[in-house]
Amino acid sequence: MRYVIIGNSASGIAAIEAIRECDKQGRITVISDESYFNYSRPLISYLLGKKINREALPYRSKEFYKQNRIDLLLNKKATGLDLRNKDVLIGKERIKFDKLLIAVGGTPFIPKIKNSNINGVFTFTKLADAERIEKYVKANKAKQAVAIGGGLIGLKATEGLVELGIKVTIVELADRILSSTFDKKASGIIEHALEKIGCKLITSNTVEKFTNSQSHKVTAVILKDKKEIKCDLVIVAIGVRPNIELVRNMPIETNKGIIVDNSMQTNIKDIYAAGDCCELKDKNELIAIWPVAVRQGKIAGYNMAGIKKEYSGGLVMNSVELCGIPTISVGQTNPKGNGFKILEYFNKEKSIYKKIVLQNGRIVGVILVGDIERAGIYTGLIKDRVNAESFKECLLREDFGLISLPSDYRKHLVQEVSVII
Repeated sequence: MRYVIIGNSASGIAAIEAIRECDKQGRITVISDESYFNYSRPLISYLLGKKINREALPYRSKEFYKQNRIDLLLNKKATGLDLRNKDVLIGKERIKFDKLLIAVGGTPFIPKIKNSNINGVFTFTKLADAERIEKYVKANKAKQAVAIGGGLIGLKATEGLVELGIKVTIVELADRILSSTFDKKASGIIEHALEKIGCKLITSNTVEKFTNSQSHKVTAVILKDKKEIKCDLVIVAIGVRPNIELVRNMPIETNKGIIVDNSMQTNIKDIYAAGDCCELKDKNELIAIWPVAVRQGKIAGYNMAGIKKEYSGGLVMNSVELCGIPTISVGQTNPKGNGFKILEYFNKEKSIYKKIVLQNGRIVGVILVGDIERAGIYTGLIKDRVNAESFKECLLREDFGLISLPSDYRKHLVQEVSVII
């Protein structure tokens, strides 16, 4: 059996492990357009800010590829697919496959902004981005930056730049940062922390134009309200879209992402997709987070190797530390419509905020800022769709824990742990 995996990040590596559990002999070829063995993308902001070094980035050693007998092709870009002959094209080179996994991730969304092709304008999703930014900062002695976008990518890039002594202005179109996962109270805590470390926040606004010097380097951004902000570099962090370029204008079905069924297979037999580039059929599910990518890669790998497994869907979840404040958001955190009940605890002085969203007695969303100690319990209750009506008064108490849960659910947890052990 010849397996080919396009992509060498979370989904691709998870697929390798699943395949090798089931098939010790099949040939596995991994194609990556990057030059690195592997690295944890959530850590690139820490690398930029010099909190870690390059050696801390990989989450699988070089030996991983040898041990699993992987033909690893780095710095090679898949340029096309020959579906009839089952070939992956790398320029004029052809790689044969019996089973193919497309795990090419997402691509940064770059809005139409005047003069966007000048020097000093960067995205921030890959290790190469962090390296280019660091090099540009040194070469140009950058002191001021603008981050376009107040989501996770923009804020992590901001943290990295602040660690380099750069003053950052964040420009966000919404009325607050992290608007897709946080409410106003949670966003307010992080906004206050950012201001304390010298960042400026501009909300309900956007960038329409870059101005540049004679050497074609960015010198300022012009906002929608015509205000000018001087800067030496810009990070564009509006968001990420599924990368479907490889399958564009092909019989492989796409919507926003590459459409897959519950086995992670596309509409073309023996061709699978996983991670940020794919979309679950009939559910329009696009959840671009690391744990979901790993899970999808595992499911795809098992099915490619002939072991039937089904992906039941993901849960929107973000866990990140910002300005030294741990945060977690899970599920429906900003519900619209009737039928929802909100439980809250807010301690502004200690920068602690807890919000629990219930619907028909079940927890469907959680925001935790400053104190994330019971995040695992809340997340489990959401995933298992446990009715919390009988113990909802305990949910925000200091002593809330496993003992607060119904006895039959506690038994279920113990049995689950026993099976894992």
